[in-house]
Amino acid sequence: MQETRVRIDKEELLSDNWYILKRLTFSLRRRDGSWQSQTREVYDRGNGAVILLYNLRQRTVLLTRQFRIPAFVNGHDGFLIEAAAGLLDNASPEQRIRAEAEEETGYRINDVKKIYDLFMSPGSVTERLHFFVGAYEPEHKVGDGGGLAAEGEDIDVLELGFDEALAMMASGEIMDGKTVLLLQYLQLHLMSAQT
Repeated sequence: MQETRVRIDKEELLSDNWYILKRLTFSLRRRDGSWQSQTREVYDRGNGAVILLYNLRQRTVLLTRQFRIPAFVNGHDGFLIEAAAGLLDNASPEQRIRAEAEEETGYRINDVKKIYDLFMSPGSVTERLHFFVGAYEPEHKVGDGGGLAAEGEDIDVLELGFDEALAMMASGEIMDGKTVLLLQYLQLHLMSAQT
């Protein structure tokens, strides 16, 4: 039987305005067997999914550009280029990412491949992000995309050449972590098979 290494000693709700922010005081059993008390703030926004839509024949990817206030207050213009993504909202990762891709890009993708799931900022955010890739064709376009105005979304859809997207990643024009990981996955696992 595995020995318990963590005890939650105190939990305080700091905010539930947008998502849930808590202050947790916990005890952690260190490697030497002693217990150390620590306090951290933990932000729970739920789990999410992200997808990179690609077309190997055209050598293109579909990305989005939308305003992100946290990037803006940290010295960026706030308009980040990203792969389509969203919170699960009680759906399975596969169901949610298909719906999110259609809402944001206007393309209906039925065949998606899950490649991994990761914690993107585990020092303070609980979110586990499920990563997908999916091939698209022009006939998959069923709408304009752009997101849902009721959710405050005003999203530009960008169809970029794969080499252009890689150059934008290298120059820092694409600096969203989940998108960089997906572009690198595409480069390593799918585009290299085409050369």
